Amino acid sequence: MSNSRRAGRFTPSLIAAVACAGLAAGANLSAQEPAQSAREAAPTDLTGYWVSVVTEDWRWRMVVPPKGDYASVPLNEEGRRVADSWEPEQDTGSCLPYGAAGLMRMPMRIRVEWYDDATLRIDTDAGAQTRRLQFAASDPGGSAPTLQGHSVAEWDGDALRVVTTRLTPGYLRTNGVPYSENTVLTEFFNRHSAFGDEWLTILTEVDDPQYLTEEFVTSTSFKRLEDGSSWRPEPCEPG
Repeated sequence: MSNSRRAGRFTPSLIAAVACAGLAAGANLSAQEPAQSAREAAPTDLTGYWVSVVTEDWRWRMVVPPKGDYASVPLNEEGRRVADSWEPEQDTGSCLPYGAAGLMRMPMRIRVEWYDDATLRIDTDAGAQTRRLQFAASDPGGSAPTLQGHSVAEWDGDALRVVTTRLTPGYLRTNGVPYSENTVLTEFFNRHSAFGDEWLTILTEVDDPQYLTEEFVTSTSFKRLEDGSSWRPEPCEPG
């Protein structure tokens, strides 16, 4: 049979039919392979007990700084006014320093575990707070803002990217340096090895058009603990 006769047998309708059959077969094959959950797809294991290691910003993290000490925080005029109006006597035991935008800078231990296949849970011993990082989370719509807000997570390479909105106002530092309900908090969680230990480093970007002139960026490190023997949560009191 000549090449011309063979080519003539493959009409446009026949080619289209073959293509459709191939696509259908591929679709059936894909249907037989269920999508992995966020837990199954995790490129790294963030679970376990971790303790913060404070090697910088000691004066702002380990003790309550003096009123008006907001050095390195890019506050605008309104932000400085609010920070200067802080009264420590009225803030004893307050939960405002434990809001999501300032929480991970506290000297503390954290416990990370899977709440379900699509939610990673972080508990803190400082303030006894709970954060839920939700994968493929839907828009919370009319849900009320909270101290820990609404966190949507996704794997970004080997890192975990988390964006938190719907926050109630809180403190970036324990001396009343404010962030507002308009804040968008973006975090990148990275696990890595160094000096013979396992580390969890969190890059944090706080975007608050109400009180900040630009993003407030920090990097916070936690070292992995062998177990939870030192885990002793201490709750704060709502302020």
